[in-house]
Amino acid sequence: MRSVSTLGSRCSHQLVCRGVPWPNQWISANLKTYLGGRGTFRGQKYFACAAYSADHGKHRVIFLGTPEVASSVLQQLLHAANEQDSTFEIAAIVTQPNRPKGRGNKKVAQPSPVAQLALDQGWPQEKILSPVKASEEPFLEQLAAIRPDLCITAAYGNILPKKFLAIPRFGTLNIHPSLLPRYRGAAPVQRAVQDGVRETGVTVAFTVRAMDAGPVLAQERVAVDEDIQAPELLADLFKRGSDLLLSRLPDVWSGIAAQQATPQDDAAATHAAKLEKADGQLDFREHAIVLHNKVRAFVGWPGTQATLLLKIHDGTADREVEVKITRTCVAKEDQQPPQGAAGSPEGYVEAIVDGQLIIPCGDASWLHILELQPAGKKPMPAAAFLNGVKGRSVFVKLI
Repeated sequence: MRSVSTLGSRCSHQLVCRGVPWPNQWISANLKTYLGGRGTFRGQKYFACAAYSADHGKHRVIFLGTPEVASSVLQQLLHAANEQDSTFEIAAIVTQPNRPKGRGNKKVAQPSPVAQLALDQGWPQEKILSPVKASEEPFLEQLAAIRPDLCITAAYGNILPKKFLAIPRFGTLNIHPSLLPRYRGAAPVQRAVQDGVRETGVTVAFTVRAMDAGPVLAQERVAVDEDIQAPELLADLFKRGSDLLLSRLPDVWSGIAAQQATPQDDAAATHAAKLEKADGQLDFREHAIVLHNKVRAFVGWPGTQATLLLKIHDGTADREVEVKITRTCVAKEDQQPPQGAAGSPEGYVEAIVDGQLIIPCGDASWLHILELQPAGKKPMPAAAFLNGVKGRSVFVKLI
């Protein structure tokens, strides 16, 4: 890996702060970008000096995360911190504020999964910080008072300002579930699965002001099974990322990590856009592989929707059913069923119903529906759904 030098003795702050070189969390080779284009340390002295703890005991770590996968990372960090030979302690936990959950008038503000884990393990409320924005001055003052040596983020979901990034002595490390610089952004795993990639990975990188653009400390490549779904892959990548980060902490404490981290190639970067509800609309004119990848990517939220038309041939009124498709597989060429009967209503295609639900798609491909979820019900095997519609032909709305 390319070595990047620390800032030199011209930085008067390091003389104030125990003579330790300035933390190199900016080694994306663009210090001016990190400092907001000014190239100056003005206004940062308080936060920088607060970062240098006079303690000679365990290193102080602050964890930032919000959703379920982040709580699994926190669990690993807490376990490691409690080991007899641990070199660090979790000094505080930062997460997003409580959010209303439930339906209608029964919505109740509930803590994030990360906050809930901390509360369940007996953490005092004052050590669980929940700013609306990480740029809030009272929050930054709290953070500086803790004098963290390192901040660790995992799916925190809040932009970190330059004042925040100046506080921890060794910078801020982020666990990002992709092989950066590919899939920077809010939904790296879902977009990778949607694209049908056969390899992805997890990156531990220093945080800079630009999203997911910091120097890479460590990466691990992971093969992607063609049928794995995004939530399962996401959990696996964060587990691997936690192990990877923990393995590099000795280098962080020694200061070597900042020298070893490699700047990203911005020219090779791709963007993983935030998920939108419209992403879940299936268009059965597309190839079955494209649809299968969408189902795998968007299971949970936004989900992948389809409209089924149930038609009985005795004069009974047709019935439309809205469903979410939750699990599928693609028929191989030698497994493709015969073409369904002609005479589908306009805008629909007839599905093959023979103990299983198989939908004709674009380019003469076929999609097996293994599991679906009718509106207001729990997910069920497609065979169980078909048992309830015996005697009816099933048509699928193209889009």
